[in-house]
Amino acid sequence: MTARWGSEIRLTLLALISSLVAAGVAQAHPIPFSYLDLRLGEAGGGEATLVVHIIDLAHDLQIDPPEQLLDQEFVVEQSGAMADLVEGRLSLSTGDRVFKPNWLIPEVLPDRQSVRLRFHYVFDQAPGVIGIDALLFPYDPRHQTFLNVYEAGELRNQAILDLNHPRTEYFLGTWQGTRAVVQRFLPLGVEHILTGADHLLFLVGLLLLGGSVRQLLIVVTAFTLAHSVTLSLSVLNVFSPPSNIVEPAIALSIVWVGADNLLVGGGRDMRAWIAFVFGLIHGFGFAGILRAMDLPTRDVAWSLVSFNVGVEIGQLAVVIAAAAVLVALRARSELAGQRLATVGSVVVIAVGGVWFVQRVFFPWGLS
Repeated sequence: MTARWGSEIRLTLLALISSLVAAGVAQAHPIPFSYLDLRLGEAGGGEATLVVHIIDLAHDLQIDPPEQLLDQEFVVEQSGAMADLVEGRLSLSTGDRVFKPNWLIPEVLPDRQSVRLRFHYVFDQAPGVIGIDALLFPYDPRHQTFLNVYEAGELRNQAILDLNHPRTEYFLGTWQGTRAVVQRFLPLGVEHILTGADHLLFLVGLLLLGGSVRQLLIVVTAFTLAHSVTLSLSVLNVFSPPSNIVEPAIALSIVWVGADNLLVGGGRDMRAWIAFVFGLIHGFGFAGILRAMDLPTRDVAWSLVSFNVGVEIGQLAVVIAAAAVLVALRARSELAGQRLATVGSVVVIAVGGVWFVQRVFFPWGLS
């Protein structure tokens, strides 16, 4: 009985020791990071180095024990497998074209328990923007790749790529890069104004009362100047109020426009002032989409200008279309034009009011 009891104790101790050893091995892997340095402008292409931990490489290459990857000769033997692994998970591209890396001899970094992979790219035509996609070790959802982009020998951009954010873009500091910025952000501005129902309704509300071409130009110009100012302030991080204030205020501006249309009567036309004051608020709303993007650091000005020009193009298209319809209607019947202005203003107030209530009391959305 005593011998059996002693045997059970030894088995229990062995099981406990084994579990502790296993836990130690599991915790021996540091927080999983890889480090990618991309140097552009090197001999018409780019030089890249990628530092990866031996445990990550060993896991996906099925190498056991991982310490074999601390042997330089063994690493050279495995260089082809490493290249195939990385090429399937890391890519540089521009447009529809994916650049193929040319691999150099990897090297062991014993002090970091890592391997440094080296490769370079050749660009037969200078790209304006380079997309960098990296999801190196998807077996570990915690894995992150720290990216440094150098151009002309200077650090220009940094990013962290992971499971939730596997892609970033870098706009080069060349005329091709500036052109790529304009081509990206100008249509984005057009799209934003044409799909922004609240901004469109505010504009249409301002136009419902009609007026001369000069009056409408003053109203639209006031709105443009105002939202351009606050758009710039927000994107440049000078001043940016929270969205839970901006979004209800935009809805309230729509209500205000509709109410002013109904109350103005034969009084003074205040639409230009309304457009300017509330245009400041709408500018903060426009900025939301830009703040959510990785703006090119050196081309923030071009990004802002391009986006703003796009907004104005879309805005101008809406103004011309709406003004043409209102003018044509009033030309046929002044009474019909007045009724449209009245009914339209009521609709503007109602929709703006619903949005205001939703954005204040149900910001998560109505089911």
